[in-house]
Amino acid sequence: MVKRKQYSPELKTKVALAAIRGDGKIAELAQKYGLHPNMITKWKKEAVDGMKDSFGKKGKKDPGLETEVKTLHAKIGELVVERDFLVKAFDQ
Repeated sequence: MVKRKQYSPELKTKVALAAIRGDGKIAELAQKYGLHPNMITKWKKEAVDGMKDSFGKKGKKDPGLETEVKTLHAKIGELVVERDFLVKAFDQ
């Protein structure tokens, strides 16, 4: 049984960026890096799709994050009141 070859994320990124930039034709890049041209095309597509997703989520906020921030602000308020009370108690 032949085990599939695993490629590092660094290599995938390097090759995909080279393909996006147009540093050479896909066939030339495949020969340079010792990969199949279909693999480079797949990595390039994945990279472009990933960029679309990262730019698309810019305006959307996570509602769970907002509730967590409110909870943390409330906890900070409680700790400030507790600290002020203890400072007054020890000064007497």
